[in-house]
Amino acid sequence: MLNTTSWNRLRYSAYAPLYDALVAPALRRPRRVALSQVDWEPGMRVLLVGAGTGLDLPFLPHELEIHLTDLTPAMVRRASARAEHYQRDVACHVMDATQLVYPDEHFDVVIMHLILAVMPRPEQGLAEAYRVLKPGGQLCVMDKFQPDTQPAGWGRRTLNVFTSIIATDITRQASPMIQHAGFRIQRDEPVLMNGLFRALLAVK
Repeated sequence: MLNTTSWNRLRYSAYAPLYDALVAPALRRPRRVALSQVDWEPGMRVLLVGAGTGLDLPFLPHELEIHLTDLTPAMVRRASARAEHYQRDVACHVMDATQLVYPDEHFDVVIMHLILAVMPRPEQGLAEAYRVLKPGGQLCVMDKFQPDTQPAGWGRRTLNVFTSIIATDITRQASPMIQHAGFRIQRDEPVLMNGLFRALLAVK
């Protein structure tokens, strides 16, 4: 299986110089919609997990304490540069989403955009998000998902062999994953490609 942490670090290092041009335009509105679902308050401590080049930063309110992580050093460097461009004070770190170094119940909001469909073990990433969130904390997810009401058919599973190697798993179901981690889903909105991409807000 090529969907491993090492493979993700390698391929996203290669993608980093092209990532903004390929990803930013189409997903600007989905990011904005997903983040608008969060009940923001000044002073919140926020963690962006698998944040890539920091494309969420322009859509975050000010007066937040922001921490940003990604598996790939090349992505984190670009995210740090973006934070500086937008004059945002952001703590940027290279970190595996399944092994966060933060203490328990440390954050008010965890943002996981375009990572659950990429991680080899998304359930571990969600378990870590749950651990570092305070009781009542909010999880903001935006990604591509198989509909919850039906498993992926053979055609989609076959295509997934290729999409998983170059980019992303297209067979994962959002609600079962998120609920199994202990979260309560409060909002679930289709945001792109007839519902392939969804924005979900869940609470610990």
